[in-house]
Amino acid sequence: MYMEISIKLLKIISIICFSILSLVNNLSAQTSWEEIMIQSVEENEDNAWEMILEELNDLKENPININTATKEQLEKFPFLSSQLVENILYYIYKYGPMLSEKELLMIENMDKSIIRYLLPFITFESSSKKEYIPTFQQVLNFGKQELSVRFDFPFYTKEGYKSHYLGYGFYHNLRYSFKYSDKVYFGLTAEKDAGEPFFDKKNKKGYDYYSPYLFFRDIGKIKALAIGNYRLNYGCGLIMNTGFGLGKTATLFTLGNVSKGIQKHSSTDEYNYFQGIALSYKLSKRLTADIFYSYRNMSGSVDNQFITSLKKDGYYRTETDLEKRNQLSNQLIGSNIHFNGKYYEWGITSVYNVFNKVFNLPVRYYNMYYPRGRDFLNWGINYKLFWKQFTFWGETATDKNMKIVTLNVLRYTPKSGIQFIVMNRFYDLAYQSLYARSISEGNSVQNENGIYIGLETSLLRHFKLTAYVDWFYFPWKKYLINKSGTSGLDGFLQINYSPVYELDMFIRYRYKNKYKDYTNRNGEKKTVPYIQHKWRYQFNYDSSNDLMLKTTVDYIYNYYKGYKSSQGILIAQSIGYPFKNLPFKIDGNIAWFCTDDYSSRISFYEKSLLYMFSNPSLYGKGIRFSFLTRYEFSKHLIFQAKYGLTYYSDRKTIGTGLEQINGNVKSDLYLQLRVKF
Repeated sequence: MYMEISIKLLKIISIICFSILSLVNNLSAQTSWEEIMIQSVEENEDNAWEMILEELNDLKENPININTATKEQLEKFPFLSSQLVENILYYIYKYGPMLSEKELLMIENMDKSIIRYLLPFITFESSSKKEYIPTFQQVLNFGKQELSVRFDFPFYTKEGYKSHYLGYGFYHNLRYSFKYSDKVYFGLTAEKDAGEPFFDKKNKKGYDYYSPYLFFRDIGKIKALAIGNYRLNYGCGLIMNTGFGLGKTATLFTLGNVSKGIQKHSSTDEYNYFQGIALSYKLSKRLTADIFYSYRNMSGSVDNQFITSLKKDGYYRTETDLEKRNQLSNQLIGSNIHFNGKYYEWGITSVYNVFNKVFNLPVRYYNMYYPRGRDFLNWGINYKLFWKQFTFWGETATDKNMKIVTLNVLRYTPKSGIQFIVMNRFYDLAYQSLYARSISEGNSVQNENGIYIGLETSLLRHFKLTAYVDWFYFPWKKYLINKSGTSGLDGFLQINYSPVYELDMFIRYRYKNKYKDYTNRNGEKKTVPYIQHKWRYQFNYDSSNDLMLKTTVDYIYNYYKGYKSSQGILIAQSIGYPFKNLPFKIDGNIAWFCTDDYSSRISFYEKSLLYMFSNPSLYGKGIRFSFLTRYEFSKHLIFQAKYGLTYYSDRKTIGTGLEQINGNVKSDLYLQLRVKF
């Protein structure tokens, strides 16, 4: 029944979309770069997205002059590959400054989709590049400041507030930032999660999380200097990656992109950061040395003299949560040396970190080889080689027990718009690194081998094909996989049709087959293949000065081989409109969903407040509605408000445990005020 409904809907929507296409003029517009963010968040499901959202918003409000941009500035964009960055710089070096966006298509390997992502963040100016060290007076006189305040108000009461949660049910954060050009950054981020105490006997400091930072960039020979909270990213992430990493489903152009060195930490992520000082210094034109030190208190469970768990979620709502707060400490010291040549690059990274007590997780079948001990040492080398249409890059690393991990990628681009990628990864089952994060199926740089083959090509003038196959193997058991030596397959196919800049539509299919534990009706547990099929059809029309429309149809079907199956469908419509004669913009979303259970849940992206990425996961039967408004009182004062409501027709309660809501309606109001001065 679901399949028949989805096929009919696809036919109807296709007719509507092509009818709209016939009425569309050839306007100049940009398709949202957020699409690749959505795919990555669906895969990784962490909140590192806030970091890249903040950075891209800053770049959108302060665009980079493409004609004077450095390699480091271009590498900030997650949708630009290292090869494309080199091609942009080479084009400007050979032909001089670009005069308009039309010249972007003349850059080797540049295509329309990348141009759509890039245009909101760049300008085309002919001013010459000047390196200078600003004076203190210049920084004070010409620096820009911003203060933003956000409140989230729920129109429901969760079970936890009746007896366990110590604070009120609203969420609140405050951000202050000072910026001079792209050279000096100073700020403070403070956050209180819903349910946490605020200025009472349980938390006299007010906010439960404060993130101060001072950051300098490109001042003399100082490439970067961070004081306070900061993040580190090197190589492919096999040793160090506390930032945002696009997964294998996002885009082939960005596959494996991680290296960004030292960056400020101004987001509300309470785990993925360091606290101390970090310096990047230019030893010569092509050679850079980084050194960093961090000391920070961390939260977790401590049993006698052992650390038995680390608390990463950042929630301190109950007495138990508060008992885990700042119960341990971690010190980290490390360095990186990086050489940036014309045809090749290399870097060497070493990191040593130590806890104040022995880290010793309780042994389970799936975590037998997880990191354990008081101190951890990692070192490795990352490398990159350019030769004609070939690019080869990767990283190889080891720990103090000489367990090796390696990830290597070969890209071949015979001509613009076509690329072929082969990637292999080998992660030893006993490799130990607390801050590693890279491409994987098992969400860790450990206990995994894999071979990935991808293709991206332009089929016809307005059509684009993206496909990959990823085979993976787990030597040891995994969480919810109580069997060693299992393998699986992840396949992806997407066809895009984009006749003009403002219009794009695609059909996507993803197949995944991996082992998973299943308990049958007799209580017998078996590890059997778990097979998942996902389809998505999406139509986007986005004019920068006019209407924005997005229609999405999702269908999912999964099953345990020989056992239970589950399926679901979602149909969503988004609309956005900026009023031409008013400083006012509205965005609305409505989605109807019908799934069998939680395993067939479907994520749906909807626009939200600044620095907030909204991707609710919907399951059961119901309707989701949201409405976002943005009003500019002046160039110094901006107000945003969002209201979201989810109605479930198949239940009388929402959620379980302390998060349970008695009723079938969940609605929230989000408010944000920004002051620029």
